[in-house]
Amino acid sequence: MNTDFEYINETGPVKAWTNGVSFDDNARVQVNNVAGMPFIHSHVAIMPDVHWGMGATIGSVIPTKGAIIPAAVGVDIGCGMCAVQTSLTAALLPDNLYGVRSKIEWAVPHGRTKDGGKGDRGAWTNPPGSVLQAWDTLREEFDLLCEKHPILAKTNNFKHLGTLGTGNHFIEVCLDESDNVWVMLHSGSRVVGNKIGSHFIQLAKKDMERHFIHLPDKDLSYLVEGSEHFDDYVEAVGWAQGFAAKNREVMLAKVLQAMHECLPPFKEKIMAVNCHHNYIAKENHFKSNVWVTRKGALRARAGDLGIIPGSMGARSYIVRGKGNPQSFNSCSHGAGRVLGRKEAERTITMEQHVKDLEGVECKKDKSVLDETPRAYKDIDAVMAAQSDLVEVVHTLKQVICVKG
Repeated sequence: MNTDFEYINETGPVKAWTNGVSFDDNARVQVNNVAGMPFIHSHVAIMPDVHWGMGATIGSVIPTKGAIIPAAVGVDIGCGMCAVQTSLTAALLPDNLYGVRSKIEWAVPHGRTKDGGKGDRGAWTNPPGSVLQAWDTLREEFDLLCEKHPILAKTNNFKHLGTLGTGNHFIEVCLDESDNVWVMLHSGSRVVGNKIGSHFIQLAKKDMERHFIHLPDKDLSYLVEGSEHFDDYVEAVGWAQGFAAKNREVMLAKVLQAMHECLPPFKEKIMAVNCHHNYIAKENHFKSNVWVTRKGALRARAGDLGIIPGSMGARSYIVRGKGNPQSFNSCSHGAGRVLGRKEAERTITMEQHVKDLEGVECKKDKSVLDETPRAYKDIDAVMAAQSDLVEVVHTLKQVICVKG
């Protein structure tokens, strides 16, 4: 087994797949704190993309019995990936890909302006029919959630369906090892998911205060199964995960439509993958039914297909799970950061940034410097550290990258 160690200090059992990759001290403290919670089942599993995250360590798998930590799930609920292989090959792409990138950027709202308010370029001003039809499948359950938690209605919700967002979210056109063209994208539940996560994190913290429960970190505040807000949270997270999956589905259709308008005729979805990496699920592990929180981790049961992206200038991988029970059937969700956003902007030069993005049609200015390849771990080292969790099915390299 590739685990680097099986215990950290005396807080609780941890198994980590971190051989050959960095594991910063701040992330270790977070892991220690989580592992010491009394409702952890068996152990906490740490993936090789591990790094400090708001609320809980990114790249962690947290199995719990009788309680859920909302901040461990986080606010980008249901964030994940989808990818499709098309019948296009590299030879059918134009030499200059700027026109294709422009078409995609026009087709999918992305980024953020006007502080996310009216006229924000990252939201639909007038959502098209396909977006409204998709929203109809989510509307009824959302209305019921809003009846119990009115604060959730104060979001862009349906105007963010089929939009990309900012940060590490992206749309890419990639080539695999045989020069087949793939479309791959990364996004989640947008502002409505953020509002759901933030709202229930605050409710959990109030529960801790009300019951005089002292924690090493307030972000470990939890909801007890059977308590006032537990079922509402599970329902809301489930809805947000559905929103995130639908968001990726709508975006993918828009991207493929844009490509049809500027490229030779092609068939879509020769192979397709769609997976979450920030979510909760009820699963059975080590003969017990438990809640599994994957924060920056994929489910990787035997045969499960998943997507592990590198950075905007590095390779990505389509993988198949090996079903390793010690990882709770999980693997990493990406390369994982080694530099925070401000640190990347402060320490990496534009010359380094442009050099690392050679051959990729994308923005190469300061607006994406926080996402530069050097801010991330070496994806090949990450893959080597989890060779007993997944096998590589396809290796992808982007030729177009769209970021918010």
